[in-house]
Parts: sequence; structure tokens; C-alpha cells
Amino acid sequence: MKRSVASTFERWWQIRGEWVEEANQRRGGESGVQRIAGKSGPLYCKRQSGHLHRSLCHPLGRPTVLREAESIRALRALGLGVPELVYCGARKQGDVWQAMLVTQELPGFVSLDRWYATQASAVSQATRMQVLDRLGQALALMHSAGWQHGCLYAKHIFVRIEEGTPGPVIELALIDLEKCRRRWLRHFAARHDMAQLARHRGNMSPADWEYLEAAHAAALAAYATN
Repeated sequence: MKRSVASTFERWWQIRGEWVEEANQRRGGESGVQRIAGKSGPLYCKRQSGHLHRSLCHPLGRPTVLREAESIRALRALGLGVPELVYCGARKQGDVWQAMLVTQELPGFVSLDRWYATQASAVSQATRMQVLDRLGQALALMHSAGWQHGCLYAKHIFVRIEEGTPGPVIELALIDLEKCRRRWLRHFAARHDMAQLARHRGNMSPADWEYLEAAHAAALAAYATN
């Protein structure tokens, strides 16, 4: 069984693709993301060496992708949009942890940052408000369950809009969940994430940001009464 797990990791570890996020030095190790070919479409492979997070439960350090995989499963169980997890594994080579996380591409999605830069002006104000309403509700659901994204930038929120009847079909997804964690008080999770998104909202206008804040606050209050 152990040999089978090890050989599976080795097969994934040997696959190479184009870098979409060059490997860089963080958390005492190296982490980067490659786009690789999969049987049913492109995959994104986060590849790490010695890239650890430490906590009371893991004082000696633990590969960050293991926490990210747990966060993906937890947010999916809440009904939130997240990338589909294909594989996650880790091994120790000598004193160095090697780890990887493989997820499906989000077909048809673009980051909220890019959407505002290239597509938002082409949709009606009503559709734009629907996107912000949906986003406020999604973030409130995450926060009401005590989850903090931890790196909530507009580039880590993805949106897909398809024309439908009677109105557009809007889908959202959250990515880059390696800093995602539980907080004892949902207020702290919400305050941290929304302050972070305010600083990194990209091309979102002040008026749209105020609308999103209000939508999030209203949804969070509604969850508190349920």
C-alpha cells in the first residue's frame, strides 16, 4: 500500500508543464504553479518543496497544500464554488517536505479582477449588481461557517456568466486557499477578509465596493438569525 501511494506521488511529481506562477521562495521553501495536461482538460499543479505552515497542532511544520486540500473539501461541502480537487499528496525526502496539489481548470471562468478590466463594462448594471449580490452571499456563507479565506484578492475570486432565460446564470469560485483557516469568531474572519479585499479589489469602483460590502453585511446578518 505504501509503495502504491509513493508511486502515485512520484508519477504526479514527474509531470511537467508551463509555469503560470514561477516557483518562488516563501515560508522557508519554494512554491509554484504549473499548467499541465489532463485526460478531461487542463490541470493546475501547485508544486512545493519545504513550503510549510506551523500551528499548535503542527509545531514542526506541515506542507501548506495539505491545509489547502482540506479547505477545498470544507468549502465545497458548504456549497461554495471551488476548483475540483484531483490529487493532493506529500512526502519527505531527507529533511525536506515535497508536496503537490492538482486541481481542474475552471473552464469559462475569469478572475474578478480581469472581469472588471475587460468585461464588466459590457454587461448591464443589473447584471453587475447580481454578481456582487452573489459574491456577498458566498463570502457571508463562508464567514458564517467560521472560515477565513486569508488571501482574498480580486484575482482569487473567479466568475462565469452565461446568458440564460429569464436572466444570466452567474457562477463564482474561490481559489488559492492555502491560507484558509477556521476562526473561533466569524466576525474576525469577515473583518479580515473584507478589509483585505478592500485593499486588493483591483478595478472595482468605490460604488461597487460599497454595494458589495452592504450585500455581504446583510447576508451575514441573515445567517446569524438562522
